[in-house]
Amino acid sequence: MEQTLIQLKAVKEAARRTNPIAADKSTEILNAFADALVQNTERIIEANKKDLARMNPENPMYDRLLLNADRIKGIAADTRNVATLEAPCGEVLETKTLPSKLNLKKVRVPLGVVGVIYEARPNVTVDVAALCLRSGNAVVLKGGSDAADSNAVLVDIMHNVLTNCGVDKDIIQLLPPGREAATDLMNAVGYIDVLIPRGSKNLINAVRDNAKVPVIETGAGVVHTYFDVKGDLEKGKRIICNAKTRRVSVCNALDCLIINSQRLNDLPAIAAPLAEKNVEILADERAYKALEGNYKASLKHAQESDFGYEFQALRMSIKTVDNLQEALDHIYTYSSKHSEAIITEDAAAAETFVNAVDAACCYINTSTAFTDGAQFGLGAEIGISTQKLHARGPMALNELTSYKWIVTSDGATRA
Repeated sequence: MEQTLIQLKAVKEAARRTNPIAADKSTEILNAFADALVQNTERIIEANKKDLARMNPENPMYDRLLLNADRIKGIAADTRNVATLEAPCGEVLETKTLPSKLNLKKVRVPLGVVGVIYEARPNVTVDVAALCLRSGNAVVLKGGSDAADSNAVLVDIMHNVLTNCGVDKDIIQLLPPGREAATDLMNAVGYIDVLIPRGSKNLINAVRDNAKVPVIETGAGVVHTYFDVKGDLEKGKRIICNAKTRRVSVCNALDCLIINSQRLNDLPAIAAPLAEKNVEILADERAYKALEGNYKASLKHAQESDFGYEFQALRMSIKTVDNLQEALDHIYTYSSKHSEAIITEDAAAAETFVNAVDAACCYINTSTAFTDGAQFGLGAEIGISTQKLHARGPMALNELTSYKWIVTSDGATRA
C-alpha cells in the first residue's frame, strides 16, 4: 500500500497543478506519443515477447496481448486521431439569465483523476492515457500481470514525452501488476474520482462489488444477432461471419446466433463461412438437425450454459425461435446489454427490435464488430459502458467529463 499511496498522492497533486492541459498542448503531446511509439517499435515488441512467453498461445487472451509492428502503428494512428478531436473541457453546455438577475453557465470540466483496471490488452494503456490527457484528466493505470512488461515500456515512453514537453509525468501513473494494487485502487477514497474496470465479467463484478470509489461499469459482451424470417441471406452470411470471426477475443464479437425457425433451411448456407474459419457451433436441437451433415467444422449439441456466455474464442451457440418475440425474450434473459443485432428486411420488425432491446448498441443489418470508439468517430475508447448512469456505449472524450455551474451577478443576494 505504501508504494501505491505515493503514486496516488503524486497523481492527485499533478492533476491539481497541471490539468486541464490546453488543447494545443495536448495536441502536441499526443502527436509526440504517436511518434515515440513508432520509433520504439522494436523495444515495445521485445517487452511484449516477454509477456507472450508467459501465456499459452491457445488462450483467447493471447491475441489481445500480442503486439506487432502493424498493431503499434494502429495504436499510434488512434492516438493521432484523438489529437484531432475537439478537446471537450471548457465547452459551454448551457447559458441562461434568471429573473433574480443571476447569469448561469454550465461548463464541461474534467472528472479529475480517473482510475482504470484492465487485463491483457496493452493497447488500452495508450488509449486510456490519450483520452484522459485530451479530456483534461490525470490517470492511474492498473494493468494485469499478463501485460506487465508491455505496459511498463509503454508508460515509460509516454513519461519521456511528457518530460520533454515540459509537463509533469505524474499525470500518468502505472501501478504494480499485483492484486494488492487493484485493492488499493478500489479503496483510494480521496485520490480517485472515478474507477473504470475494463475486462472480463469476473473483473468487472469484483470492482463493482468491492470498490469504495465511484465506478462506471463497462460490461462484458454477451452478443446476439437475430436472423429474422425476412432476413436477407447474403447480408446475413457476411454480417454473422464478420461479427463472429473478425477478432474473437474482443467484447463485440458474436456469441449467439438466434434464427427464426422458418429460415432453418438457410442455416447451412449461413454457417458455411463460419466453417471455413473453423468456428465450433453449439446448436440447440432444431439447429443441430438443420446442420447435421451440412457443417464442415465442429458441431455439438448446446447446453444451457452455452447461452449467456461470452466465448472469446472460435465458438458460437445457436438458438432457434419461432418469432421475433421469442428472440427478444431470449436476449432479455441472456444479454449483458452490450451489443445486439437484427438481420431483417422488415422495417417494422427492425423498429420493434431496437425499441425493445435494452442494450448500449442496437444494430440493424450491421455487424456488431462496429461497437468501438474509433468506429463511432469518437477516437479511441476507454470502454463500453453497459450501465445507464453518466455514460452508455463507447466511452470517449465527452464521457470522461462532468460539468460545473458558473454563476455571476451584480451583487445579488437571496431574500
